[in-house]
Amino acid sequence: MILKHSQLTLPEFPVKKEREKNNRQINKLNKKDRKFHDWYRFVLSFPPHLVRDYLDDFKLDNNHKVLDPFCGTGTTIVECKLKGIQGIGIEAAPFAHFASSVKTDWSINADLFQKDAKKIADKVLFILKNQGIDDNADFSGDIEKLSLKTLDKSSQKLLIKNSISPLPLYKSLVLLDCIKSESAESYRKHALLALANTLVFSISNLHFGPEVGVRKIKSDAPIVSVWLYQVSKMINDIKTTTNHKWPDSNIILGDSRCISQIIPPNSIDAVITSPPYPNEKDYTRTTRLESVILGFMKDINDLRFFKKTLVRSNTRNVYKGDDDHIWIENNENINRIADKIEKRRIELGKNSGFEKLYSTVTRLYFGGMAKHLAELREVLKPGAKLAYVVGDQASYLRIMIKTGKLLSEIAQSLGYNLIRVDLFRKRYASVTKSELCEEVVVLSWNG
Repeated sequence: MILKHSQLTLPEFPVKKEREKNNRQINKLNKKDRKFHDWYRFVLSFPPHLVRDYLDDFKLDNNHKVLDPFCGTGTTIVECKLKGIQGIGIEAAPFAHFASSVKTDWSINADLFQKDAKKIADKVLFILKNQGIDDNADFSGDIEKLSLKTLDKSSQKLLIKNSISPLPLYKSLVLLDCIKSESAESYRKHALLALANTLVFSISNLHFGPEVGVRKIKSDAPIVSVWLYQVSKMINDIKTTTNHKWPDSNIILGDSRCISQIIPPNSIDAVITSPPYPNEKDYTRTTRLESVILGFMKDINDLRFFKKTLVRSNTRNVYKGDDDHIWIENNENINRIADKIEKRRIELGKNSGFEKLYSTVTRLYFGGMAKHLAELREVLKPGAKLAYVVGDQASYLRIMIKTGKLLSEIAQSLGYNLIRVDLFRKRYASVTKSELCEEVVVLSWNG
């Protein structure tokens, strides 16, 4: 693979040069890549073309097996499947695991799915009409006089406040019930993923930037027509896969820090992934709405259970007894940064419970990544290549954390070879008035 680059300011590393595209282009989902990826996708997911770059760079084909240990909504695994390569994903978040599993299942009968989707839509419209609700027009009556089904209190407490209005929520629950009762098991999960996409991107009040938040609240929104559109995209994509044998894909619900308990030894040829970054972004909020409505989380205990399976990347998922820091306790650079964060906190008089955890979570994050990389050695074949997409951060009191550099040091200390660090893109941080690099740390494992 030949890429044009400009020199990075990391002289101690082997490096390639910066890609000659602007940030919007480089991190954008191209129109040609919407197939399968667009079924459901994190707004800030890394793009499919980046995965293809490293599949080509590593010279991977159908004789190889690729692992994404932080697979999110399946970008790497979908791209592997499209190129005829067997892919394995590990994901700790239940809904993201579900989305990845559905996006890599192209075995359903598209015609039957289409027929049943129409039947489900008609039933939902009939139920709503009997209550005086026209799904294709804003409700003009008094919503408070309607008898609307809602979530139980324990589930409701998990939602971001005002993330969805009562009437759209009710419509969603009616559609959910009809999907469960009317769809065939073989494609029920596809119908549910189409509902999840509709929930988040069409009828909720959510907006997504660096953080998930609430935009202008809408009292009503159509759901059936939008859901049918999402279903039609799936059907059209699936119809392009007929008469071709595709490799198996396996998405595993699990903790990437315990990888040797999940993946057979000496079985992986390459890793292409993007782990969480060390910042105050609570990744569990990104999929909270669909996780709750579709039943992947029912109460705070469910949320806490799966948070404990995540690499500790923010203070909202630090728990008593966490000990991943022991994996990097002798790393001078990480300890120096953590100490600097704590010193800055004291100087600024920042004494909230979360602020007091900034230095702790920094150590836990890099310790968790060290544990992951140590475990990973057991499942890699000699000669395996690895690409980790990571980003610099300054979330903790504006102290710069050079994530790529520190992960490179950790990997080398565990016996990996650092091939180079590629600059993926630069992001301008308005708070620190500085540029933050997103990089791809390229490693090899010689056994």
